[in-house]
Amino acid sequence: MSARTFEEHPHQAAGTPGDVLIVAGVSKRFGGVPALSDVSLTIEPGKVHALIGENGAGKSTLGKIISGVIEPDEGSLTLGGRPLDLRSPREAIAHGIITIAQELAIVPGLSVAENVYLGSQVATAGFVRRRETRRRFRDLAQHAGFDLSPDMRAGSLSIADQQKVEIMRALSRNASIVVMDEPSAALSGRETEALHEIIRSLARRGSAVVLISHFLSEVLKLSDTITTLRDGHLVRTVEAAGATEESLIEGMLGRSLSSAFPTKVLADPAAPIALEVENLKAPGVQDCSFVLRQGEILGIAGLVGAGRSELARAIFRDAKVSSGVVRLGGSNLEGHSPHRSINRGLVLIPESRKEMGLLMGRSVRENISLSRLDLVSRFGWIAAFRERRKVSELMAKTTVKAANMGLPAMMLSGGNQQKLLFARSMMCSPSVLIADEPTRGVDVGSKRAIYDLLVQMAQDGMGIIVISSEIEEVLGLAHRTLVMRHGRFTADLSNEDMNEQAVLAAAFAETSAS
Repeated sequence: MSARTFEEHPHQAAGTPGDVLIVAGVSKRFGGVPALSDVSLTIEPGKVHALIGENGAGKSTLGKIISGVIEPDEGSLTLGGRPLDLRSPREAIAHGIITIAQELAIVPGLSVAENVYLGSQVATAGFVRRRETRRRFRDLAQHAGFDLSPDMRAGSLSIADQQKVEIMRALSRNASIVVMDEPSAALSGRETEALHEIIRSLARRGSAVVLISHFLSEVLKLSDTITTLRDGHLVRTVEAAGATEESLIEGMLGRSLSSAFPTKVLADPAAPIALEVENLKAPGVQDCSFVLRQGEILGIAGLVGAGRSELARAIFRDAKVSSGVVRLGGSNLEGHSPHRSINRGLVLIPESRKEMGLLMGRSVRENISLSRLDLVSRFGWIAAFRERRKVSELMAKTTVKAANMGLPAMMLSGGNQQKLLFARSMMCSPSVLIADEPTRGVDVGSKRAIYDLLVQMAQDGMGIIVISSEIEEVLGLAHRTLVMRHGRFTADLSNEDMNEQAVLAAAFAETSAS
């Protein structure tokens, strides 16, 4: 951003671009469980300092301590040589520390411009100068490369556009430190490039950017310095110029990642049919037919909007089917009830664990057992011992890490939240599992654990459908891949024909597969 623009939006902060932030011996525990243990690092002005690690490694906790969201149990922070005792995000903002968090903090009922300048409105004699606010907003939006209307209600925006509002709010203040927690997760390719340029411009003008990201290619592209955390401990801090994705993964996991995917074991082509879909039509789905066999992993690929998730919900009976037949184990799956599908042995892991999967405020135990409470009940009452025993068994099988099963799901890392959905699915003893975006928003270590789990479930005889936006994920797991476009299948690929070029060609094709 130009010097003129930043001069128009000064902040009244103790910190200014050019101040060094020192984190010394910081520790934090939640319910007696260490989230950070004796972490020390230096965040220098004019640089992008990345924090990486598996889900649950402590990087977001460290970001929240720097942002004033939570206080450390031990250790200290200093900014520009002065002690920094932050008790709230407001105090952090007063010191020039601005945060763009994963959980967006917009006010839905206010306009976009009002959200951007919330707390720093241009006013005269107590009256907000709306025309001047809109002018400054348009200058800011033009520089950021974001096409947003200043008068639009923020609550009506998409998640990606709401994140742009958060970014612009940070840019509107002359921040000394900007903490960005997964800032590009909801942005398109073009928007991500615009964000990257904003991050670079912040560093050029002397601000320090703390970048928390799962995208290692993004980290290597943007960062000057990279700090790796593992299980709450600082593993190492290195210059980005000497790092590679392989070295970063090794630091995150504590071991080398010899292969991103488990060894693929061929499925039996003569195995019994687990699921048969014939001429299925539903919203977003046009005349789809396929067969899934026991022990087979079937991948479904396609561009955004191709109809993949719509197909999954139609099969699961979570969407109205206008025509067609779904057979499970040779018998028709009748009705329009997901509950009936579950009872018949068909389960769905939805694409959004927070919006469609988990009860975030309820316990780990409740989230796992709720799909089959009849299995842990007697005479209509839950048998606590039976429930705990079953939940403990499933947590072990799916490698869910939690201090205890009474912990709310919201307190778990993204990877462990995703594994909760797998544990709940296994509670139902399904014959067919549909996994829609099974590793969205999880780190590389959790991804591999989920891949291992899917492969093991298939080897145990379950039929599995994997829907993913990541072509590598589909190709790395599936025995066979169906490609969708405009609600129809355009290719059925297997063996040597199943490659990235073939998937992309079919994803853009206009004719359906025979």
